[in-house]
Amino acid sequence: MLLCLLLCFGLFHKPLKAQRQMEWINRGLNALKSNEHTAFLSWRLVATDKPSAAFRLYRSYADRKRELLANITAQKGTNYLDSGLKPQHEVTYHLYSVDGRQEHLEAELRLKADFPVQPYLEIPLQTPKGYTPGDMSVADLDGDGSYELIVHQTGKGHDNSHSGLTDEPIFQAYRLDGTLLWEISLGKNIREGAHYTQFMVYDLDGDGLAEFVCKTADGTVDGQGTILGDPKADWRDTLATSNTFGRILQGPEFLTVFDGFTGKMRCTVPYVPERGDVMSWGDQKANRADRFLAGIAYVDGTHPSLIMTRGYYDRTALVAWDFKDNTLSQRWIFDTQQKDHPYSGQGYHSLAIADVDQDGKDEIIFGAMVIDDNGKGLYSTGLGHGDALHVGDLDPDRPGLEIFGIHEHKGASRGPGASLRDAKTGEILFTGSIDQDVTRGVAEAIDPKHRGAYMWWLTSPMAYTMQGKAVGERPRSVNFLIWWDDDLSRELLDDNRIEKYQQGLLFEASGAASINGTKRTPNLSADILGDWREELILRAEDNQSLRIYCSCIPTDYRLYTLMHDPTYRLSVAWQNVAYNQPPHAGYYIGPGMPAIRQPHVKLLRAKQVLSISGKIPSK
Repeated sequence: MLLCLLLCFGLFHKPLKAQRQMEWINRGLNALKSNEHTAFLSWRLVATDKPSAAFRLYRSYADRKRELLANITAQKGTNYLDSGLKPQHEVTYHLYSVDGRQEHLEAELRLKADFPVQPYLEIPLQTPKGYTPGDMSVADLDGDGSYELIVHQTGKGHDNSHSGLTDEPIFQAYRLDGTLLWEISLGKNIREGAHYTQFMVYDLDGDGLAEFVCKTADGTVDGQGTILGDPKADWRDTLATSNTFGRILQGPEFLTVFDGFTGKMRCTVPYVPERGDVMSWGDQKANRADRFLAGIAYVDGTHPSLIMTRGYYDRTALVAWDFKDNTLSQRWIFDTQQKDHPYSGQGYHSLAIADVDQDGKDEIIFGAMVIDDNGKGLYSTGLGHGDALHVGDLDPDRPGLEIFGIHEHKGASRGPGASLRDAKTGEILFTGSIDQDVTRGVAEAIDPKHRGAYMWWLTSPMAYTMQGKAVGERPRSVNFLIWWDDDLSRELLDDNRIEKYQQGLLFEASGAASINGTKRTPNLSADILGDWREELILRAEDNQSLRIYCSCIPTDYRLYTLMHDPTYRLSVAWQNVAYNQPPHAGYYIGPGMPAIRQPHVKLLRAKQVLSISGKIPSK
């Protein structure tokens, strides 16, 4: 009898994992016109919806009553192709959720009579002269449930391995209508380049509004014109004949939290770990000391923490910060201190965040090693540095997540050029290209006829299954990925082109360009509008606008917005970091995918929607 009571009250049951606090976002109702008679509409299934959620879509013209276009049941995707438009007429769409006999208005979208026929939304920019729109992030800065765009405007930069003076890094925040919310300049004492200017945009304090965080220095100017530290300080080596010309080897370093809506500085603390003796990081030119990465992780399982790092070739340090009541507090620090530490030299040019041991708390996948949620080392493979890292449920037929990475081997360095490992234990499941220097590699479910991911990399002519079986010639693209067409397999994204594995070109973004030179990456690719498929954000060739390309292919597959999957959302947060890689979900998406499950998260909504007071100055 006692046993029955215990079971009834769940005392023998494993408790549910805590709900993560995540951003509330609206339906993201979006429309694009493929011709004067046809518009494609899509909207989000959010975490608070039941998988069986039903919708009704209505259309109205100024001179007509509202008409029902579609009943969207659980067997349909959250999209609709309206092929009965009246040309040169303003039209309004009304989206309702349906609960029994009750309808609830979810969103309205008005298309003006001159709404353009084009596959993208265009966001005008105020790009500074001589700058180029670079890596981006998205977050809700004003509490309206719609994403704003945060753009790293890049001027002349230098890699850490190169000497020389750079332009000042600039960040701008825009609404989707092109309204400039703020501009922040990091000043002359932060170098411009892929390895110096990591930034995070996320709701860190749980008020429903995102903050902007990055490393700062003397001369940083916030979005309200306030200058940090000594405005006259110049810590650069300006001696042109010096072998450290343009580098910054001294001076204070800070970590600053800015208000996401106004760009105003809210909190500044010394950057940890400090530079100290630059030789302790591996060299005297700060090529090792000034290698930074960043991310967001739910290390307590409920609240997001900021992860800031320094070093990855030799000495390696990671710091977890919490932000509450306008105060940054250090949760933990992991620092190898020495070059010969087993966790030293394992970092990549990017990182990933995921709950690899399935305890409800996030780990930091720092290249070839993993740091546990408590700031202790979980394991180090010792396989060393690399450029590309992919973390997800790549093999749906084995428990947990997998990690695929590539490795550099130069000089006396030896080992696999590509590896697949169990994310929780570090067990090596596959190795390839032994003793080869591999610079690019990808893993994802790209074949509509195959359950599970393939992996491929530059020095191998073949693609492989997760079991290590060669399946034929590898894809031409060894770059990015995107969910774009009407099935569950992912497509290949390279430069401004989207291709289907073994089928060829699906889409080309004419008049738009990628960024980051030969890496040919997008400004951002993420699920920021419409249904669960991803949008492609590229700069226009004149750098004066961003183009958000959206798939206009109808699909009956129904998934929750990827932004309410914690692993995917955190992947989007670190998309701007160094040699970024495409975001991955924390569960398997692809052929043979099981039924979708409702996300176990708690959505936080801002108490009010912020509005602009006064005029935002043009830059």
